[in-house]
Amino acid sequence: MSATLSITTVSLFIMQLRPIQITDWPDILAIQAQCYTELEPESLAVLQNKHLLGADTCLVILHNQRLVGYCLAHPWKEGVSIGLEQLLSPMAEPDCLYLHDIAILPQAQGLGIGKRVLSRLIDAAHGLGLTSLCLVAVQGAQGYWSRQGFSRQDATHSLASYPPGACAMRYRLSESFDTTAQQ
Repeated sequence: MSATLSITTVSLFIMQLRPIQITDWPDILAIQAQCYTELEPESLAVLQNKHLLGADTCLVILHNQRLVGYCLAHPWKEGVSIGLEQLLSPMAEPDCLYLHDIAILPQAQGLGIGKRVLSRLIDAAHGLGLTSLCLVAVQGAQGYWSRQGFSRQDATHSLASYPPGACAMRYRLSESFDTTAQQ
């Protein structure tokens, strides 16, 4: 009589979100260049400016100890224009958390990373007393953000610095985040 040994392979998925460190910037620039193919990459100075405005809401995403994405988000005023490659000053009386970038390398997409980052940002926005999250969807990402609960907004500000098809979107914090929404 022979025994059959069954071996199951277990894939470990270890994801960590942590604040941006000074040594992360070269990887952030590389991820930006790989993810945003329809627009000119923003300069290091502009990205670091966003970080200064929202150090608590800017983070990197590590998958199995490898940096695979980043998020730049900062308090802002809904409806106040933010162009690409624009240096900003802190906003008096912000009411929204502006998601400037959530960029995830293609090989790490589809793992639920974006949803986890968004959940963290929603918690942070609540903690800051903000009423919404705002963003400009680019490169056809409007459908993804709609599935996460964002709605298209009539642009009260110029999207001239963005590529064609860019879309202003908002998520009202009074709405609950649907953790079952499709990625």
